[in-house]
Amino acid sequence: MKIFSSEQLYEADKITTEKQQITSEELMERAGTQIFQWLHQRLQGAPVPIHIFCGIGDNGGDGLVVGRLLIEQGYNVIVYVVNCSDKRSENFLHNYDKIKNVTKKWPILMTSEDDFPEINPEEIIVDAIFGIGLNRCPDGWVKELIQYINKRKAFKLAIDIPSGLYSNSPLEDKEAVLSANHTLTFQAPKLSFFLPETAPFVSNFDVLDIGLDLEFLHKSEPLAHLISKPEAQRFYQPREKFGHKGTYGHALLVAGSYGKIGAAVLSTKAAFRIGAGLVTAFVPKCGYPILQTAIPEAMVITDKNEEYISSIEVDFEPSAIGVGMGLGKNKATVEALKKLFTNTESPFVIDADALNNISKNKELLKLLPKNSVLTPHPGELKGLIGIWKNDYDKIEKVKKFSSKHEVVVIIKGAYTLTVYGDKLYLNSSGNPGMATAGSGDALTGVITGLLSQGYDPLLASVFGVYIHGRAGDIAAGQMGYEALMAGDIIEFLADAYIDLFNNTKNDEPYEK
Repeated sequence: MKIFSSEQLYEADKITTEKQQITSEELMERAGTQIFQWLHQRLQGAPVPIHIFCGIGDNGGDGLVVGRLLIEQGYNVIVYVVNCSDKRSENFLHNYDKIKNVTKKWPILMTSEDDFPEINPEEIIVDAIFGIGLNRCPDGWVKELIQYINKRKAFKLAIDIPSGLYSNSPLEDKEAVLSANHTLTFQAPKLSFFLPETAPFVSNFDVLDIGLDLEFLHKSEPLAHLISKPEAQRFYQPREKFGHKGTYGHALLVAGSYGKIGAAVLSTKAAFRIGAGLVTAFVPKCGYPILQTAIPEAMVITDKNEEYISSIEVDFEPSAIGVGMGLGKNKATVEALKKLFTNTESPFVIDADALNNISKNKELLKLLPKNSVLTPHPGELKGLIGIWKNDYDKIEKVKKFSSKHEVVVIIKGAYTLTVYGDKLYLNSSGNPGMATAGSGDALTGVITGLLSQGYDPLLASVFGVYIHGRAGDIAAGQMGYEALMAGDIIEFLADAYIDLFNNTKNDEPYEK
């Protein structure tokens, strides 16, 4: 699924009305009807009071359409017009006239905090104050209205986007954004629905298809791509009937130091579980008995040093290399990384202490292999790109870093974001239970294992992040969030593969 900017969606509206030979008012009727049907299907005529707060732009026009259709079906509806300026859109005015023809209770004009209504917890609030065309942060009594609505315990439904939230711009004032229980957004989700600073205001959302021009949407380059099961199905590369272990590559995991050999175990096991034909773990001597016992399928090569890695030497050309998990920051380890980056042409996944060493060593940064996949957590990311002002600033800095060094960067989070130059891929799978030690080590093993099978770096990253998250979802569905461990994610990778092509709905175990 594509995620478009507000500008692109306005252009889509314009092209749709031209090509389908309809008016913008008719398109608004189509959108409002979708909202009405969603509500009507769930309420089934229930007499619960519905409070609809309408701005005076097109989002308010949508709200007026919804209000009129609900009134015509006999619902108990109170419509408020949030009179925040003297400018009204034509579509708002047309629908304002229409709603006056179907109710004796004309829309209530709000001009100050004195007009705030009493709303009981069992009632419903529909937010149609501001849409994606918002160009300045709400202030004054309108901001107070948003705060007042947020304090009500009634169910809050936002039309297209919660009022005060920008579609694809940074948050200015979190006190001026309506916090919706559910959002019904038109045609495509908005980028702000997925970023840490803004997503909490959206909570849950559904996408309503209002019939915007498919040719325009198909040809337009989006802000980002949202990856879910249908996309992941297309990424999957099936096994060959006459393939053998050599067909699916030989992955090398360079990981571990004294007390952190578990990182090597997790990443090695994940590389196997995702389908690598052969896997070798390169660890310090102290890790040898642990790896041979924990993963008998793996081959193990040890460093001459007992407690950390000081020189990385193998007698084969790896199909892919994952490096950094539990590695430590010893000076000898840094020198070993320099030689590894210089003398190896295999594709890399670089994680954890390898990233920490890179961020503190400019010479190592210059040697960063092109087309490597970097998998930093937030602290490691700051070491690479510096401090960011907000989520959008972070994305722009990662884009520049990715373009400059020609690498894929994975920004881990509730909606993990894969960045390659100007291209963004948002992941839909995963859950809070995956915020646990070793989850990142497992992800590195997954992507390394995919690279070893011949997936290109970007595809391995996007597909690997999805499968890793889906395994976590299936595991959490059986175990709950709190009990989930990194090893469980690895064990459920098999179920995630099977889930790709079953016909069950791609539900998460819990809401994000």
